[in-house]
Amino acid sequence: MHTFPFHKWMEKQSRQENLIYLVLWAMLFVAPLLSMYVHSVSDQNFVFEWSDLWIVWPTFLVFLVLFLIHNFLLAPLLIYQQRRSLYFSIVTVIVVLFSVYQCTTKPRDFRPDFPKQEMRHEGPHHPHKHPPVFIGQHDVIAVFILVLMFGMNVGIKGYFKHRGDQKKMKRLEHQNLEQQLEYLKYQINPHFFMNTLNNIHALVDIDPEKAKSTIVELSKMMRFILYEGDKHGVPLTREFEFIRTYLSLMRLRYTDKVKITVELPTEVPDKTVPPLMLISFIENAFKHGISYQRDSFIDIHVSVEQQRLRFLCHNSKADKPNQEKGGVGLANVRQRLQLLYDNNFTLNIQDNPDTYHVELTIPL
Repeated sequence: MHTFPFHKWMEKQSRQENLIYLVLWAMLFVAPLLSMYVHSVSDQNFVFEWSDLWIVWPTFLVFLVLFLIHNFLLAPLLIYQQRRSLYFSIVTVIVVLFSVYQCTTKPRDFRPDFPKQEMRHEGPHHPHKHPPVFIGQHDVIAVFILVLMFGMNVGIKGYFKHRGDQKKMKRLEHQNLEQQLEYLKYQINPHFFMNTLNNIHALVDIDPEKAKSTIVELSKMMRFILYEGDKHGVPLTREFEFIRTYLSLMRLRYTDKVKITVELPTEVPDKTVPPLMLISFIENAFKHGISYQRDSFIDIHVSVEQQRLRFLCHNSKADKPNQEKGGVGLANVRQRLQLLYDNNFTLNIQDNPDTYHVELTIPL
């Protein structure tokens, strides 16, 4: 039979749970002492004697020992291992043995030692006779208290386990979110290097000087991707600068038949956005909207209103879209937005026969 080491149960039991048990048992043991103290203050004829406490405390001690056995050995079987049959079998045996103990061991009555003059009017003294061995009212109450104590212990331990499982699930969901975001960003990053290198390759024979300046621009993009791309958010100024650099490289690649217009805010608030989010739509517009046979256009407009960023991208559609491999699919972008903002964003896409329109609104 597989057993779980005792120290493992201790690790699972939280400090808050231990503190609850400590406070409850401390209150239980202090209650008789406090009651006798209050009685002695309010009644001058009452004599405080420590021996009276030793009548009550041993009974409490029996309950405490049973509680410790249940808390550290039995309750974990039910809560952590789901071994219900074994748990209820052992608990039943303990309850039966406790009932037998209650029937065969009758504690003395716990009564204050009143002065003798108050006892004069009592009837004739009868010798105390031990009751026969059967379950009486006090025994039923004691057994009920024991079962209630076990149930309370299971309830508290189950609550803390449920709370711990929720924390663990949130931690795993957060780790999974981080991994998915990293995966999505790794899908994005290589394409920019490939696309920009194609631009430089096209310029080497046509205009070597422009090719050199393009390499400088490429280094800026690489620096942004390497040092900013793995962050949760980048300043709007850095994201807009990256967009301008990307567009300047793309303008070098195409002729005057491609009209590229961009409108970015001149006054940028001190806010952040997920890196490489907006550029995904711009890259997609170049990939599917540029035609070498007829005039094409790409219009980009970004504005900031009421703590929200509004991104618009309107472009023509090519008869034969660019067949370059790579890039970021729309499903990838939607997934990333969903992971980052849940449902606190709007993404409207209009795929018309000749044009393609994207409108994105995200909180800042």
